[in-house]
Amino acid sequence: MPETLVKVDLKQSPYDNEKIHNRWHPDVPMACWVKPGDEFVLETYDWTGGYIQNNNSADDVRDVDLTTVHFLSGPVGVKGAEPGDLLVVDLLDVGAKPDSLWGFNGFFSKKNGGGFLTDHFPLAQKSIWDFHGLYTTSRHVPNVRFAGLIHPGLIGCLPDQKMLEMWNKREVDFIATNPTRSPPLANPPFAKTAHAGAATGEAKTKVAAEGARTVPPREHGGNCDIKDLSRGSKIYFPVYVDGAGLSVGDLHFSQGDGEITFCGAIEMAGWVHMKVELIKGGMAKYGIRNPIFKPSPITPTYNDWLIFEGISVDEYGQQHYLDVHVAYRQACLNAIEYLTKFGYSKAQAYAILGTAPVQGHISGVVDIPNACATLWLPTQIFDFDVRPNANGPVKAVTPGIEVPLSPDV
Repeated sequence: MPETLVKVDLKQSPYDNEKIHNRWHPDVPMACWVKPGDEFVLETYDWTGGYIQNNNSADDVRDVDLTTVHFLSGPVGVKGAEPGDLLVVDLLDVGAKPDSLWGFNGFFSKKNGGGFLTDHFPLAQKSIWDFHGLYTTSRHVPNVRFAGLIHPGLIGCLPDQKMLEMWNKREVDFIATNPTRSPPLANPPFAKTAHAGAATGEAKTKVAAEGARTVPPREHGGNCDIKDLSRGSKIYFPVYVDGAGLSVGDLHFSQGDGEITFCGAIEMAGWVHMKVELIKGGMAKYGIRNPIFKPSPITPTYNDWLIFEGISVDEYGQQHYLDVHVAYRQACLNAIEYLTKFGYSKAQAYAILGTAPVQGHISGVVDIPNACATLWLPTQIFDFDVRPNANGPVKAVTPGIEVPLSPDV
């Protein structure tokens, strides 16, 4: 068995674990070292470090401090890795921790991060999902069962100082264009809740003051939330610092394309079994500025879909020019409205789109003025027929525990 290089105790605060960090910075010390060709395992917290609980209240989703996240395992130093190389990472296996066979999905309050459909779901809500081997069900979303495609939502290598400074400048400058926006345009460095791993003294202070927040994807990878980066995937990461500094976290049991609920997917604690190799000088050889990957050969087999279209005319009737963000939002809203006809609440329908293996496609970006996006909903995840027919929809959803909602306080 490969050695477990990072272990986590879910009863312990991630701030007490020196092999965990929550900021991107070149001065975060390597938590461990491996050689090209090595296999190893990293255990992970859920992205909130255990703050969200398995209960029927959404107060924790409402109150979570988003300046603390994400808690990442690593960085793993790879001997011989130098700036300009490609780090090749094989995701050999990914799983849930045996003492935590459940996960959560949530909608953040608009006052605390919001989400893709925050104007329609402005208050915090949460659903809990139990794991049954490959499958998951939820007491909050009845009549749904699907196979998980477990994957890390967040994985990437450390930036160098120049790249870090570029990230911080462009994001702070962007915030300045609308500093009072809620949710904010971006998240600047925030020293108070930074976790710098094993850094001490001046290095720890520097990481806290300058460390880039882990919320967005960037040139190095990061929080891309790509559901097809599952077991069997191979990822090619640009290397910016000596040793590469590979970190991983934010594991998902399952996710719909776009992670549209933002506290999205089915978030969980778990472990990742990896192997690393190097391609020396690979960034220049292949012209790579952002990671590229081969997807998992293992995917849930769903082959019957309802496909919902959306165009770049928003729900208020305003025309947008070839805006795929608006178009995908319309496709999602159309799917949510459709599912309510079978007895789901809008919150339950939204949770389905965030957790089930729905597909999102950019279907057209050339036919001015409307972009077209589509959301593909697998019909086999339901234990009743959701396809249209001449008799009309049947209220097939059995009574269950409604998705908890917490008022803003």
